[in-house]
Amino acid sequence: MESTYSSNQITLDNLLKHIFAIGRITRRDQQLLMSTLLSKEGFNEEERLQISRVFDALQKGLLKVVD
Repeated sequence: MESTYSSNQITLDNLLKHIFAIGRITRRDQQLLMSTLLSKEGFNEEERLQISRVFDALQKGLLKVVD
């Protein structure tokens, strides 16, 4: 399933909510996440926690990785 987000309209919060809502991360989601992370100069504590949740869920197998 292809993500409906475009890099112009995405926020980190919306992207992470989307990933957890569907329980998987697509290649497009990964690209959007990386470009969003690289484009920001700093993160607040809540954003750091959300990002950590994604990596923890991936390591624990709670998020499915799909193409």
